[in-house]
This record gives sequence, C-alpha cells and structure tokens, in this order.
Amino acid sequence: MTHVADEVPLTLEGTPPKTLGVLDQGALWANLGVSLLGFSFALYLINPLGDAPLSVAAALTATVIGSLIGTSMVGLAAIPGTQTGQPSMVLLRGLFGAKTSYVPTVLNIVQMLGWGAFELWVIAEAAGAIFGGVPYAVWVIVAGALTTALTIWPLGSVRVLRRYVTIGVIVSMVWFTWFLVSEAPAHSGGTWTAFPAAVDFVIALSVSWVPMAADFARHSRSSKAAFAGVVGGYTLAQVACLGLGVYAVAIAGADAVAADGTAVFAPFVAAPLGVLFFSILVLRETDQSFANVYSTTMSLQNLMPRVDRRVFSTAIGVITIAIALVVDVNSYGAFLSVIGAVFVPMFAVLAVDYFVFARGDRWNTAQNAPARWSMLVPWVLGFVAYWLTTSSPTVPAWDAFWADVRTAIGFTREPWMNGALGGALVAGLVTLLIGLLLRRVARR
Repeated sequence: MTHVADEVPLTLEGTPPKTLGVLDQGALWANLGVSLLGFSFALYLINPLGDAPLSVAAALTATVIGSLIGTSMVGLAAIPGTQTGQPSMVLLRGLFGAKTSYVPTVLNIVQMLGWGAFELWVIAEAAGAIFGGVPYAVWVIVAGALTTALTIWPLGSVRVLRRYVTIGVIVSMVWFTWFLVSEAPAHSGGTWTAFPAAVDFVIALSVSWVPMAADFARHSRSSKAAFAGVVGGYTLAQVACLGLGVYAVAIAGADAVAADGTAVFAPFVAAPLGVLFFSILVLRETDQSFANVYSTTMSLQNLMPRVDRRVFSTAIGVITIAIALVVDVNSYGAFLSVIGAVFVPMFAVLAVDYFVFARGDRWNTAQNAPARWSMLVPWVLGFVAYWLTTSSPTVPAWDAFWADVRTAIGFTREPWMNGALGGALVAGLVTLLIGLLLRRVARR
C-alpha cells in the first residue's frame, strides 16, 4: 500500500496536506457531536448527583451552556494545530518539552482507548436493539474492523462524512425529534440544585475532544475554518443529541435506563421508520470510534515518530476491540470527570502560553525541545482546583479524599462552583503569572 498525496503522511516527518475546509470540519464535528452515548447517558445530565433530578429547563440550559464552553475550548485548541501543522500531542512538546510531553501523551492514549471501547460497546448494544439474536461480540468485532479501516484513510473518511453521511444524520435527527418530543410525557418537578454538576458533565463531554482537536485541524485551510467547524458543528449537534436523550429517557423511564443504559434505544426503534433511521445513526457512530483510534495513533507517533501510522492504527484497533469485549460502562460518569480534571486545566495552560506568549513561529515542537518544568505547576494546580470545586461524584474513596482535603484547608465548596471552570481559571491565571515573571527575568 502506498501513501496517497492528499492523505495524512504515514510518519510525522511528512508534510500535512491542507485540504479540509470549514464544511469538511463542520460535518466532522457535527457527526462527532451526535453520539449514541449521548442518548444512553442523558441520565447523567438529568440527575448528575444521583439524588437531585434537574428540571427539563435546567437540563437543557446546562446542555447549551456546557456545550458552548466546552466547544470553545476545543475550537481554540484546534488553532495551534492549523498554525503549526502538528498533531495535538506533538504540540505539547512546545508547552512541556519533548520528553515531558510524554506524560500527557500517555494519559491521552489511555483516555482515547477508553473512549474507543465505549463507542464500540454502544454500537454493539444499539445494533443488538435493532437486530436481535446476533452476539454482542460479533457486533464489536465488525464495528472495530470498520473503525480500523477508516483510520487508514482519515482525510478521505472526513470527506465521505461531509458528502454522504451528514445528510442522513440530519434527516434522522429531525425525524426522531418530531416523534420523541410529541410522545414524551409531560415532565414536571425537578430543581436547579445539581445545575453546576450538569454543566461540568457537558463540558467534560465536549472537552474530552481537546486532546485530538489539532489532529484534524492541522489539515485545515485556515484557523478560522478550524474554529468555526468545531464550535458550529459540534455545539449544534451535541445540544440536539443530549436534548433528544432527555426526551428518550422520559419515554423509556429513568429507572429503566438507570438499570440498563441500552433501554433508552427502545423509543428510537419504536418510532415510525425507527429501524431505518436508527440504523443510520448506528452506522454513523463508527466515526466516533474512528476519531478515537486515529487520535491514539497520532499520540503514539509523538512517542515513536518514524513508525508508520497504519501499523499503529491496526494495533490500536485490535486493542480497542479487546477492551470493548470486557468494558464496564457503568464507570462512564467517573471516567468523564477524570477526563475533565486532567485535560481542562491542561488546555488552559496551553491556551494562555500559546496565544499570549508564543504563537506558531516560536512554538518549539522539535524532538529535542527543552523541558519546561514551570508549565507543570499550573497544570497540577488546575487539577487540584478542579477537584476542590467540582460537585460531580466519581469513586467514593476518591470523593472522600477530596472532602478531607477541603476540610483540612478550610475550603467550602459553594453550590454555584463548577469544577471545569474552577480548574481552567486557576491553571490559566497561574500560567499567566509564570509567563509574565519569566518575561521580566528574560528582559533583565
């Protein structure tokens, strides 16, 4: 197999083609924003604390606000990729140094493997809801094989999404909106108590794409196209997806969905022509697993830049399939919180350092880029601030640890506090202070 001129170079030493316009990227991110996981886990949005359900107005407001905040972060994270031509984890060489960038690279590989496994799980479960009798493992293997094939020709896959798949997705979403909104029972009650936690959830859902934004934006024709494609495409799609999930949960029953996340698929399949349109969404879901496997491949190339990406894609595809066969999807909520705590502060550090102090022509992404240990400080402090201010529950022992920390330092978490914003604010401000201090020292 030989390399195609308008495709992603096989190694990091190749020059990335600039072939993606705003429509290509808007279609890519719109498809990524429509996820079966969004339907399955709208319950986390409706009741993020487990004991304080939100009103419909609160849930939908949290969806809009959280999506706008999260996708703006993703859009800004895409711009350095366009300006430097480098994938996300290679960009971190300029932030932390080449060797130090291996730490977030490994973390990103772990989270992308987790995302990929979740996506194969939901594809298999959704396919099972349509076509009963086929074993779960068969669907996982089929979806994993298709995912791996897409990663061999990533830019070609993006163009196919724009030309063909997006239209089918739009029609399907409009059709299901008409049916679910008309069939859902009237929802009364609920509060705004868990609103900050719901916003945290939606931000984490969006910002989990930050570590892969530049992987595709490096092929964008302009920074504006990259930013507009992310924010416009993903925000509209995620708001629609989570909004439909809220109504689907209302029809299926919150208790039923809590007991079995796949119960939320029943209202879609039961709709007129539901099997047809839901099949389109199931097939489209492979773009989610494709993006995750491809980003894992790009991350591995930061560690081993001369290895053919097709070798990595094949290996990661096999590993993702293996994980999906044993994945515990009940850990999804905690998984999102960890993603937010790690990558929201890291984004804030990157954004402030890149846009305020550096920019592309002064951003060192060489394999011998010197370590910048000072940038680890705001990242760590942002991580701490996230857990001090978030109200999202994860693992009991971990939540108890941070409760003890708050008590020990005399910190009171107020109901209005938000972990993602708290972590980003602290990390960004500390990065700004360090940058100004280093600039003053350099002038002397």
